[in-house]
Amino acid sequence: MEKKPLVYFLCTGNSCRSQIADGFLRALGSDKYEVKSAGLEAHGLNPRAIQVMKEAGVDISSHTSDVIDAEILNRADYVITLCGHADEHCPLIPNKNVVKWHWGFDDPAKATGTEEEIMASFRNVRDSIKTRIEAFLKNGK
Repeated sequence: MEKKPLVYFLCTGNSCRSQIADGFLRALGSDKYEVKSAGLEAHGLNPRAIQVMKEAGVDISSHTSDVIDAEILNRADYVITLCGHADEHCPLIPNKNVVKWHWGFDDPAKATGTEEEIMASFRNVRDSIKTRIEAFLKNGK
C-alpha cells in the first residue's frame, strides 16, 4: 500500500482552526492524505467549532486537542500553520523535505458580541478554511 502524504495542521491551542482544517481535509481528502493536527498547547476542543462543523456535515466531536508531537512533525510532508503565533513559534522541523505553509485565519474563539455574532465569526472562518482546503486538494497548494 502506498504511503499517503501526511498533512500536519498547527495552531496555538488546537481547539478551533486546526481542528476545522483537520476535519475538512479528512472529510474531503482522506483518500489522498493522512491528516493530523496539534497545537503549541492543548486548549481542548472548542464546542462552537464542533457545532459549526456539524452544520457543514463534518463531525469532529471525537477529535482531541493535542500538543505538537516531534515524531509526527518529523515525518510530515506538509506542515501548515493556521495562526501567526504558531507560525512564529513552530518548532524547528528536522525534515528538510517538508513543505511548510502559513494559512492565516482570524481566531474565532476571540470573537466578541452576541452569541449570534460569535457564531457568525466561527462560520466565516470555517468557510474560509474549507475554501482553502478545496484549493489545496485541487491544486496541491
